[in-house]
Amino acid sequence: MTSAVSEPKLDWTDRVLELDVGPVAHGGHCVARHEGRVVFVRHALPGERVLAVVVEDGGGGFCRADAVAVREAAPGRVPAPCVWARAGGCGGCDFQHADPALQRELKAAVLAEQLRRLAGIERAVEVEELPGGALGWRHRVRLAVDEHGQPGLRAHRSHDVLPIVDCPIAPAGALPPVLERRFAPGGEVEVVVDAHGVVHAGGGPAVQRAAGREWLLSPGVFWQVHPALPDALASVVAEWADAPAGGAAWDLYGGVGLFAAVLAGQVGPDGEVVVVESSARAVADGRAALADLQQVGWHVGRVERVLPELDGRPDVVVADPPRRGLGRELVDALCDRGPDRVVHVACDPAALARDLALFTAGGYRLAELRAFDAFPMTHHFESVALLTRG
Repeated sequence: MTSAVSEPKLDWTDRVLELDVGPVAHGGHCVARHEGRVVFVRHALPGERVLAVVVEDGGGGFCRADAVAVREAAPGRVPAPCVWARAGGCGGCDFQHADPALQRELKAAVLAEQLRRLAGIERAVEVEELPGGALGWRHRVRLAVDEHGQPGLRAHRSHDVLPIVDCPIAPAGALPPVLERRFAPGGEVEVVVDAHGVVHAGGGPAVQRAAGREWLLSPGVFWQVHPALPDALASVVAEWADAPAGGAAWDLYGGVGLFAAVLAGQVGPDGEVVVVESSARAVADGRAALADLQQVGWHVGRVERVLPELDGRPDVVVADPPRRGLGRELVDALCDRGPDRVVHVACDPAALARDLALFTAGGYRLAELRAFDAFPMTHHFESVALLTRG
């Protein structure tokens, strides 16, 4: 009896394909099809015809490719301002070849598609521009360090460190002096430009301001990378949370207390704001910054662990979870507590849509939605959703 001969594994790696590019997809690429397979194409735009080289192929129903030549360009295509924003280049920027207005349209299309597909929500969305333009906005950059101690940025989906001399989405003049230095091989260096314009590379407390307050942040403590985003988010939280005087509010994944400061002003000295944050350093910095707000209480620990220990029913919950979102366990727990409103801040549209579907099943509805282009030139953006009961 002869054994069956297995089919050779399909592998298009390094193959050059001529593709008609379809819609944008979540993740910084567009969707094309070739010989019955899906091809995720970077550096292309919907409606274009491109030549693309396959850079990754697992042998299944899809592969990944980089556009290397444009046969028919789409309206809104522009020259990339950085030489590393190309096939085989940096993994940080996905849309430098698109006009900033078109970038926001692409992101809005992704958000609408994720809401429709994962949450069954049909909603027209807009991704709003933040002040400052598409370049020079990134005030926090994490550099990788190669085996020789040279800092740089990683290539797309790779551990290779590119020998850049600057980055156009970082503030002018911030990175070159750091890139000329040498650091411990194989490590990382976080470069922060603070509210005074001071550049911190791997150490020293940084001053940040938002919502009319000031924080002195320890190295590594989270703060938004776009300088206009904290105030934008704080403004939305202030409008939508509407915490009653003397009421109770929870700030989950609260960081250094940006939203807690807003909520404390609403509940007043007779109310209560509970902050839950897993980073002890962030809580220490937050306690110091909000020391005058005695109605703010702090809990250090994972939200999943701390939430069951919290007493009572909050009037409003503000949640700013990591990229994976809240998930079923936490959404179910929040629905059981029954706050009047939940303000959900999200940096991933798919995770947000999944959470919204869970909240809908738990008796909440999507009342408001806004999105901000807090990461120009990349596929990332920030969304805020208001959920109300009934």
